[in-house]
Amino acid sequence: MNNNSAVSHIKRSQKESLLLKELSKMLHRLSLDDKGLDGLIISRVELSRDKGVCFIFLYDAGGQEVYRQKLSVLILYKPTMRKALSSILKSRYVPHLQFLFDETYEKRQRIEHIMNEVKKEFDE
Repeated sequence: MNNNSAVSHIKRSQKESLLLKELSKMLHRLSLDDKGLDGLIISRVELSRDKGVCFIFLYDAGGQEVYRQKLSVLILYKPTMRKALSSILKSRYVPHLQFLFDETYEKRQRIEHIMNEVKKEFDE
C-alpha cells in the first residue's frame, strides 16, 4: 500500500465515521417523531468506491420483515436526510443514500457475547 492510497483510506474512513455519527443522530430524531421507525438502528456505513453512494446498514430486532415495513417509512425521509447532510459535509457532493438490512449484526453480537463470557471465565 503506497502513501497515497493510505491517505485515501484514512479520508474514506473519516468520512464514513462522520456519516455514521450524523445519520445516527438523524435516525434517532426521526424515531422520536415517527414511532414507525422505533427500534431501527444503524450498525455501519460504507461508501462506494467513487464515494457517490452511501450504503447504510440498518438492523431491527424484529427481523428482516419488520425492517422492510420500516424501510418504506424511512425512504420518505431520504431527501430530507440528504439535505441535512449537505449542510454538514464539507464536500461538493452529497452521496446518494441506500438502505440495506445488516445480516451480520446478530452474528457480531453473538461473537461479542461469547468473547465477554470467555473473558469473565479467565478473570475469575
